[in-house]
Amino acid sequence: MNVKPVEILLVEDNPGDVRLTQKALAESKIHNTLHVAEDGEEAMEFLRMEGRHAGAVRPDLVLLDLNLPGMDGREVLREIKSDERLKRIPVIILTTSRAEEDIIRTYSDYANCYVTKPLDITQFFEVIRSIEDFWLTIVKLPSNETAK
Repeated sequence: MNVKPVEILLVEDNPGDVRLTQKALAESKIHNTLHVAEDGEEAMEFLRMEGRHAGAVRPDLVLLDLNLPGMDGREVLREIKSDERLKRIPVIILTTSRAEEDIIRTYSDYANCYVTKPLDITQFFEVIRSIEDFWLTIVKLPSNETAK
């Protein structure tokens, strides 16, 4: 049985957090492909399949850091949720920010959930596994074909 992998876009500028997320998802029980965008502009290019990402696949899920160089995660979230072709993609805010203002603003901009990154590596892995368990096992996501 050939099961199509879950396509995940991680928008993260911290190489250490990218490596941890890659490692955690590599140990996943769900077959997935992790794509990485290092800033907001690259994320939007990937999502819109433009420029060097013209051959990109539409992700099933976006893990979005708020604190990015250039176009920050808040702007990326607003762009995604205001684009008719992208707005159904679940966006999980995965950030170090614990600011109540960020939490309120991102939910107001239609983030699907807000998760604070723990500093402890073991806890970080647990957070990624929890995201995987909920968003990739329990939740029914729209297929890429029906979400266009």
